[in-house]
Amino acid sequence: MKAAIFKAKGAIELGERPDPTIKVPTDAVVRVALTCVCGSDLWYYRGQSEYTPGSPIGHEFVGVVEQVGDSVQNIAKGDLVIAPFFYSDGTCPNCRAGITSACIAGGGWGVNGIDGGQGEALRVPLADGTLVKVPGSEHSEKTLPSLLTLSDVMCTGHHAAISAGVKKGDTVAIVGDGAVGLCAIIAAKRLGAQRIISLSRNPARQKLAQEFGATDIVAERGEEANEAVLKLTDGIGADASLECVGTNESMQTALAIARPGSIVGYVGVPHGIEIPVENIFYRNVGVHGGPAPVRAYIPELLDDVLKGHINPGRVFDFKTDLNGIGEAYAAMDERRAIKSLVKL
Repeated sequence: MKAAIFKAKGAIELGERPDPTIKVPTDAVVRVALTCVCGSDLWYYRGQSEYTPGSPIGHEFVGVVEQVGDSVQNIAKGDLVIAPFFYSDGTCPNCRAGITSACIAGGGWGVNGIDGGQGEALRVPLADGTLVKVPGSEHSEKTLPSLLTLSDVMCTGHHAAISAGVKKGDTVAIVGDGAVGLCAIIAAKRLGAQRIISLSRNPARQKLAQEFGATDIVAERGEEANEAVLKLTDGIGADASLECVGTNESMQTALAIARPGSIVGYVGVPHGIEIPVENIFYRNVGVHGGPAPVRAYIPELLDDVLKGHINPGRVFDFKTDLNGIGEAYAAMDERRAIKSLVKL
């Protein structure tokens, strides 16, 4: 089968991988319908995080079940399914506590002999605990991309809001105007935030942020951004601050604009971040977040997507097929695209 292969920094190429097969009774084989490039994939693409050359890559996909192992009971051949970016058994103590991204028996796509999501098909371990069946049939071209966002980006934005304790009537500030930050706007609005401040310098992203629910746009960065948010909030700061990038600059901004007693929800993969403990100690500011437990969030968000209450699939502004996987990465790396959709 054809699949995206990480070759080296700046090089993602289409290559050949063995066709997936059932190896243990808890496996399933899924034929991928839609996949995409994640902002976290760009850390590897840019050489800022290590990734083994020659390995498959990608961790977001929806597809159709082709085969299931003898022990699989919750899904069947022909089901349209969403796969979270970690596979999990759903039964270990961490899963039962809702942190499926830390499943004791689980793991990630594209590593340790597991297929990547940016390919024609893949073997899914722990299929019953991992895959979520999408009810109904004949879903529209508008709905399918939104279903794909539930494999990671929409749930990750939701996790930022949940981690920060966003509630009805809050003022929420969101640092980052990538797909995660934009989905965090949807999440904050969905949880009842009254005012949503989006920190963005890109006009197209600003427009989408406002359409998703942002009430204010702050284009400044650094100290100027801090001052702008504090001015908007009468010098108090945001009731919840969401860090959706993963750099030290974005974290320092998120911390600076959080009001005393609030929480910074962070979901950006940390790169060079320093937490000023003394500063947040005296301001009683908390920091809470990490990899989203996507499997735990999918059911409630899936219901909202199918009812048309949210449409996070609008973050996809670049579309190609698997032959264009290299350009899909380049478009995001060069900020010509918010998020690249790959249709198989």
